[in-house]
Amino acid sequence: MKYEGKTGEYFEVTDITAENCQILKASRKSELSLLWFEDDTELIIDTVHHQFKKNQFAFLTEFHKLQTKKVSNLKLLRFNRPFYCILDHDSEVGCKGILYYGSSQLPVLCPEKEDLLRLEKVWNMLCFEMESRDNLQLEMLQMMLKQVLILCTRIYKKQENFERIDLEKADILRQFNYLVETHFREKHSVSEYANLLNKSPKTISNLFKKLGDKSPLQYIQDRIMLEARRLLHHSGLPISEIGFEIGFNDVQAFSRFFRRMEGISPSDYRNSEPEGKIANSSGIST
Repeated sequence: MKYEGKTGEYFEVTDITAENCQILKASRKSELSLLWFEDDTELIIDTVHHQFKKNQFAFLTEFHKLQTKKVSNLKLLRFNRPFYCILDHDSEVGCKGILYYGSSQLPVLCPEKEDLLRLEKVWNMLCFEMESRDNLQLEMLQMMLKQVLILCTRIYKKQENFERIDLEKADILRQFNYLVETHFREKHSVSEYANLLNKSPKTISNLFKKLGDKSPLQYIQDRIMLEARRLLHHSGLPISEIGFEIGFNDVQAFSRFFRRMEGISPSDYRNSEPEGKIANSSGIST
């Protein structure tokens, strides 16, 4: 089911099977996707092999590079910026820097039974509204989408222990995540992002410690590596240009960084099969 508005709005809710799974790779400019897995599914996303379980959710942007390995049944929700811009409406859904535009690792949700029941209810209402054809359909679909995103954001925060910090500090972390997504090509240090946030590097590091073991520097480096892997496997750019694209002044510096993070050289990685790492199927990828 698809909604296409007069000024470029696009919204899609589709059941995906092995027969039509090529739809997953057809994302267009500014589109964001939500995948709800109804059976065990295997996908390669940004060269990482993910094994998803029933009733897990994953969130993709137009920049994710996806290949299908094993697909049986899943639900796809996809929308573009003209339909609903999560950046312009961050105060309404609060998913910027969490579900979209801010994770160096693929956000994967594992809803508990009660959360799943809520999502199913909203999803069914959304599918019902897709059948409407009156002048209020756009507003109703946007309302249903917001409910889905808000529910997923709450699940993510609970799953990732955001209750350990207050709302203001959680927003600082979200903003940090989004700033890394925006500036990782030219800013590689924690202090640069701390300056943008008018905070000290120590304040940022302490916030990360409350949520887990990953430091803000590791977060920045993981985002740089994600882009490096994408470009090495999905572009024809020379390795020197890839290094320059993500902020390294010379190919030797990029090669040293890549080898330290990945364990092999950029050229060896480019020549390898694009599924060298196995994601953690129980939750957030590793």
